[in-house]
Amino acid sequence: MSSVQILCSCTSQVQHRGSINYRYGYPHGRISKKRYSIRVESGMFLKNLEEGERKLRVLVAGGGIGGLVLALAAKRRGYEVKVFEKDLSAVRGEGRHRGPIQLLSSALAVLEAIDRSVARQVMEAGCVTGNRTNGLADGLSGEWFSVFDLLTPASRKGLPVTLVICRMTLQDILVNAVGSNILRNKSKVVDFIQEPSKVRVILEHGEHHDGDILVGADGIWSEVRSKLFGWQEAKYSGFTCYSGLTSYVPAYIDTIGYRVFLGLNQYFVASDVGHGKMQWYAFHGEPPSSDPFPEAGKKKRLLDLFGNWCNEVISLISETPEHMILQRDIYDRDMINTWGIGRVTLLGDAAHPMQPNLGQGGCMAIEDCYQLILELDKVAKHGSDGLKLSQPLEDTRRKGSHELGCYTQLAGWHQKC
Repeated sequence: MSSVQILCSCTSQVQHRGSINYRYGYPHGRISKKRYSIRVESGMFLKNLEEGERKLRVLVAGGGIGGLVLALAAKRRGYEVKVFEKDLSAVRGEGRHRGPIQLLSSALAVLEAIDRSVARQVMEAGCVTGNRTNGLADGLSGEWFSVFDLLTPASRKGLPVTLVICRMTLQDILVNAVGSNILRNKSKVVDFIQEPSKVRVILEHGEHHDGDILVGADGIWSEVRSKLFGWQEAKYSGFTCYSGLTSYVPAYIDTIGYRVFLGLNQYFVASDVGHGKMQWYAFHGEPPSSDPFPEAGKKKRLLDLFGNWCNEVISLISETPEHMILQRDIYDRDMINTWGIGRVTLLGDAAHPMQPNLGQGGCMAIEDCYQLILELDKVAKHGSDGLKLSQPLEDTRRKGSHELGCYTQLAGWHQKC
């Protein structure tokens, strides 16, 4: 059977038509066809299936951001969808350790096309950073190397402005929208069996479920990817990441959204996350830690590493309580040339892990969902023949995500030079 190789890319050529009332008051209308533009059709997922048409059965392994957005899109489309998550509390715990997530204009536009109510909740809960100065700065002096204009492109294309939002808040919004009848907690997918007319997922406790399509959205440590292509060990990126969240309002809060301070073998990211709080990440090149979450000594370690950097960096570290400083090592995987076999495909970090230095991982997963649903429409319409329609789209998407993956790896590599 032909492969369901059907994910999208940041080079998606999807047209936005119709009138979406963006809360930022930007002009509507047709968005020009440009590389990296995100164009979506309003109401795309609101059409009902024709009476008597069999609903496509979509199984999703993983209840993170990508899996939940895909489930929401499939639900709005009228498909039968089940999401299997091994531990929803652990997803929230991971969110705590990883901090707020950045959602670019492109990802927010996709959310609006999928579910306007959900997009509105996300934008109301988030902190807009794209309307301020953002960019790269020298870690020692604090002087700008380069600034990014995120507001003008969004304004011209009628898109929401880039924002950051607490991962747990985003997760809660998506969980509530998807519904408890679709999301199954304590249900880890450990294997699957493909047959000519279906795919069967096997859960850790022995239960099994049948569907037409299985999407592995279970992250960088994906069981689905391992079963699909064979087990491969994740690679340590060479960087560990300290993160902190502090109740601190710097003097520049009204003019600067986020900054990436660069240095040799280390860099520091700081962002306003709203509600009188700042989030920061400190990356340092070193061997992997034997204790991924040491209990004490992290602040002293950071002040030793960044003590001669500019005041903006030192102040953020100093103002953060010890118990609010967390550490995790950053892992990556080699890029692969295909993401699906038969009735099984991958989404988000399971397909193309992104290092966190560009803030692209969650956005890419959300954009994956939109193109994947478009391709699933073809599968629903054409049956098995629909599986043959997707190869060119995966080729396009893989190229875009590979480019971004290379950029994130090069960004980390550059800091070592």
